[in-house]
Amino acid sequence: MLAVVLVVIWGSNYSIQKGLLALLGPSGVVAARYVITALCALFILLWRHGLSWPRLERREWMVLTGLAFVGHVLHVTVMANAMNLSTPFSSALISACGPIFTLLIVRFTSAVRLDRVQQLGVGLALAGILVFLSDKLQATAAGTLGDLLLLVATLLFACHTVAARALIARRGVLVVMTYATLIATLPMLALHLPGAWAAPWRTLSLDGWMALAWSLIVASFGGWLVWGWLNHELGVPRTAPLLYLLPPVAGLIAWATLGETFSAWKILGALMALGGVALAQFSRPNWKSRTP
Repeated sequence: MLAVVLVVIWGSNYSIQKGLLALLGPSGVVAARYVITALCALFILLWRHGLSWPRLERREWMVLTGLAFVGHVLHVTVMANAMNLSTPFSSALISACGPIFTLLIVRFTSAVRLDRVQQLGVGLALAGILVFLSDKLQATAAGTLGDLLLLVATLLFACHTVAARALIARRGVLVVMTYATLIATLPMLALHLPGAWAAPWRTLSLDGWMALAWSLIVASFGGWLVWGWLNHELGVPRTAPLLYLLPPVAGLIAWATLGETFSAWKILGALMALGGVALAQFSRPNWKSRTP
């Protein structure tokens, strides 16, 4: 039950973020995020380790710096601007296709090859994305640009996911994520504070401040902690399929609150994309080695 509630919270957060982006602009939302998430990262480190934080090797700090640049500076910046130009449903669906990009990156950078079911899943997901975007490609330039930026942001996050695997295996996800967040905080604030300074903070209503707090603290930070606990208690095989509920939940909430509409082609493309991701992600856990 808690997992379903979390999916609803995350699905609704796409519409909340869309509203915040309209009020504060991408830089305003991102700057607020990195003030809050930096404090949250510090809280986690102090809670788990006190003042004796884990010490890393110099090589590991270099890897963390790269992860902070790709996963935060690039990914979060592109994602915020993409969501500002696109819709909640598009943002949720294209983000859910991240495992496809991860598989492709692993396929072309490691000595592994995908089995036939995974290849079918990748092809179906990519075809579904094209069908999903077909109406946007014929519509406004802003909408098309937003979805293209969503694809770029999803690819960047997939690169971050692959690059972080080895370090997470050695140090754990909490250390890697909190350290990377802290490393990225100053560059992100330097990049986005000028734009955030022009945001209408003084005229932001109480509802706006509550939405900002809910989005960044409850849905993002709190949701991340709850999801980690659910993965530990229930196991990833039981929790991962729930993520496929995010796009339809996000779409229904956007339809009810923001008036987002969906054509038959868009629904068909979404079903194809999610079906392809499911095939590719859950077909077989062991990949074949690529022959020389």
